[in-house]
Amino acid sequence: MKLATAAIRPLISLGVGLAVAATALAGMPEPAAAAPPEGAYWHSRAIMTSTHPWRFGSKRDPYSLVERTISESWSAPDGRKWAGYRELGTLPESAADKKAWRRDGSPSKWSKSIDGKIVKLSTKPTRGHVTPVRSQTSFQLAGQSLTYDEVQRLPADPGNLKDWLRRAGQVFRVQSGTLDNWVVHSLMELLHRIPAPKEVRAAAYQALLTMPDVQVAGQAKDPLGRSGVAVLIRQNEDKKRRSAASVRLIVDTGTMLLLSWDQRVTLDGKTVEGKTLNETLVEVGWTDSPPAVPALP
Repeated sequence: MKLATAAIRPLISLGVGLAVAATALAGMPEPAAAAPPEGAYWHSRAIMTSTHPWRFGSKRDPYSLVERTISESWSAPDGRKWAGYRELGTLPESAADKKAWRRDGSPSKWSKSIDGKIVKLSTKPTRGHVTPVRSQTSFQLAGQSLTYDEVQRLPADPGNLKDWLRRAGQVFRVQSGTLDNWVVHSLMELLHRIPAPKEVRAAAYQALLTMPDVQVAGQAKDPLGRSGVAVLIRQNEDKKRRSAASVRLIVDTGTMLLLSWDQRVTLDGKTVEGKTLNETLVEVGWTDSPPAVPALP
């Protein structure tokens, strides 16, 4: 199951008001002036791999394919945003799939699956593109449109931050049964998507560990070999249908930035093809380099 991204609507009246309210609840003084940005853009570069839901080759000798893409985003302090995207090419998933692909003649393009479903896949990367995000003049979090200063003043206490997000969800009319998932997703976004201060990211990480169905799974390495702490999030378990979904994060607890996340969906204990994916955040942070078509890794 993909991580849900809630539709965004501006709630300008809540902005700093909720952040200041959370500070007041804690009996603390209002925050000082926001620190200036450390670059021209808050930037992220991510590589995503996902198993294609269909099989290829022949029914006697099928194989699975993995699609790979690279995406980048740039957000200026005034909220303007640019998005870059590029397909990196499709490859056999495992060593066994690679052998079956070779027996299939090592095709570089696919137009149909074994079952005759129409596809358009290639081993070659595309040219890619970069475009401005229309009408983007703020940072989006938990259904709110925030200015750079408001992002800097988000609560840096785990409990206050969680309370802030819950109240934002209630204003956004998130159903009570899904509010925890809403909070978890928002806390994850704070670890990479918007230029929150490190203290706020640390609060987001600590708050995440207090959420239901979230647990630390020890030290681990991401697909690039970087070390971090693995955090397992169990989602949408349906015992009647014998299905379950889980997300595994790897967080650099030194920088308090997300390194990667994996999604796995199972049915009767078996992985569901097409529902398994990984996103590795190659770069997250401030940059002065302007938006450009994503370069090949």
